[in-house]
Amino acid sequence: MVSGRIISSMPRKSRKQHYASDFGLDVLSGDTDMFRWFLLCYLFGKPIQSDVAVSTWRLLVEEKYDTPWAIIEATDYGLVRVLHRGGYTRYQHVTAHGLKVCMEQLIKNYEGSLYLMLDNSADEDEFAKRLQELYGVGPKIAEIFTCELEEFFARRVE
Repeated sequence: MVSGRIISSMPRKSRKQHYASDFGLDVLSGDTDMFRWFLLCYLFGKPIQSDVAVSTWRLLVEEKYDTPWAIIEATDYGLVRVLHRGGYTRYQHVTAHGLKVCMEQLIKNYEGSLYLMLDNSADEDEFAKRLQELYGVGPKIAEIFTCELEEFFARRVE
């Protein structure tokens, strides 16, 4: 006990680092893989276990909810159903709503293209800032997503 507090000797469980390639994605190959990686990062950034995020993401891709347009055109029931099947037991309605609002902004501001957002960003910091302007995207989601784009920004500097 230190100054009235109990210090735990248990080590904190570290979060597993995820990479797009772990999921068969090459984010620099085009909008499809870049968007699918963003969708997965969006789920990773929410208060659910990573295996639930992955399971849900696989179902979203399988059910063809893997473009911004498909998500905004989906019924609320359809998205909630997939989120629930993926393992969400809470927050599926909030997450479905958040996805729709985020996709509406992505379409309105960047024609639904993360590549367009990337091209319009001077550097990684500006890109991360633009990502965080999307509904539901905070620093953690931006960090997970942009770690895969270091090569892009390194090439741009050369």
